[in-house]
Amino acid sequence: MSEENKAPTPSEPAAAPSEAPAPVSSAPAPAAPSPSHSAPSQGRPSRPPGRGPRSDRPGGGPGGPRRGKRQFFRKKKVCRFCADRADFIDYKKADVLRGFVQERGKILPRRMTGTCSRHQRWLGEAIKRARNIALLPFGSQL
Repeated sequence: MSEENKAPTPSEPAAAPSEAPAPVSSAPAPAAPSPSHSAPSQGRPSRPPGRGPRSDRPGGGPGGPRRGKRQFFRKKKVCRFCADRADFIDYKKADVLRGFVQERGKILPRRMTGTCSRHQRWLGEAIKRARNIALLPFGSQL
């Protein structure tokens, strides 16, 4: 290894003090481009700024934190039949089934009623049986 390429070690003195430091320019140095604006690397497409997942920014949305707005906390819906530990859903109890049917006669979906998938299947079957023996209407008249 030659003397020119060798880096000074802590035991060796640094370069001679007669060398002057590099002149400081008054113009700021150009900033390096950010990784999100550079060309895609490793085959992964780049995203425009502000369009990524919401968890990486404080406050959530693309505009930053929202001030003055309250956070809405939706209460988790609980299956009424699981809470009552129902073994089956009785098709003869039309007053209970009426709460799961719209005015037009449609069966309400799980996301609106909060019933679990098992009880939603049982509920649909009970509503259809109640319709067949005329306890519930098939549809309403407009």
